[in-house]
Amino acid sequence: MPASLLSWVPPHCPNPNCIYFNTLSPDWPFIRKGYFARQRRPHRIQRFTCRACKRHFSTQTFSTSYWQKRPELVKRIVLMVVGCMGNRQMARALSCSPSTIAHQVARLGRHCLLLQARELARISQVDEIAIDGFETFEWSQYFPFHHNVAVDVESGYFLYHTDSPLRRKGRMTAEQRARRLDLEAQLGKPDPKAVQTGVRALLAVFSKKGLVTLRSDDHPAYARAIASSGIDLTHRVTSSKERRDERNPLWEVNLIDRMIRHSTAAHKRETIAWAKRRQASIEKLTIFQVWRNYMKRRREKGDRVTSAMLLGLASRPWRVRDLAGSRLFFEKTRLSDRWRDYYLRRVKTTVLPVNRTHELTYAF
Repeated sequence: MPASLLSWVPPHCPNPNCIYFNTLSPDWPFIRKGYFARQRRPHRIQRFTCRACKRHFSTQTFSTSYWQKRPELVKRIVLMVVGCMGNRQMARALSCSPSTIAHQVARLGRHCLLLQARELARISQVDEIAIDGFETFEWSQYFPFHHNVAVDVESGYFLYHTDSPLRRKGRMTAEQRARRLDLEAQLGKPDPKAVQTGVRALLAVFSKKGLVTLRSDDHPAYARAIASSGIDLTHRVTSSKERRDERNPLWEVNLIDRMIRHSTAAHKRETIAWAKRRQASIEKLTIFQVWRNYMKRRREKGDRVTSAMLLGLASRPWRVRDLAGSRLFFEKTRLSDRWRDYYLRRVKTTVLPVNRTHELTYAF
């Protein structure tokens, strides 16, 4: 066993019900309890026991590969998700089943959600943000929804996102209108105030971070969301018909929208890899969010500077091993109510009879 593992000390008890889960005490009564062997490196894994709660655990308990059968896939999946590959394309490239990819992406999305929440808590001041609704759909075009995204204007840092289900609109044939009526009779209509609710939940995250100015287009729900949020801020509106170049006040959020469409297979125009579940689309968006903020340079040409570096959250561009460095615990991370639902996979696709939530006891 490497000397580094022999000297490794667990940071806390992994049992959320133990008094030593949150309390970092030097007198934590844990003991080394032998080891177990495995085929992958390191071949010998140190085991421990917490004397306070009697929980057994190991060095693997604090690793992002905990309880994974194919941990070697993670690093490649990260780049494939933001490299515009669908799940079946990834499965063929990695010689595994599509269900393996779906489970890995969901788990990676949850890890990125905790990571982004931890990093967002480090940002004490947000003066000016730009928001927009990235419209896409789940299952079929009869179920559109918005990813409500917020971007820091100064650094281009992708701060936060929520979701809002929509009613299908636009030109439709008589058969399509009849089909929409049938689906709404079976499943109900989406909340007409869903965008307002989603944007209000987004603004609530920045209410204690000194938000002064909000930039957006002329969507009427934004003004109503600001009024109902009770936040005193300056709302600068730019017409959605304005040319979307670098002179546009909404350039940073428009750029995020373009990059989401460019980097994610589900959001390509006329794609066959559209999202089958809104929950899965949220998880992939969160992987994109961490990649955009910490791994992708802000501009393709010029210095290798990321948005996180401009905010002082990173000293260099991250690599995949930085993203997947160590396990983050759900119970130790402060999440908003909306993101807590995302982590627990509570977002339902109404047309599907089964929507499994995340209820694993040990894995994350």
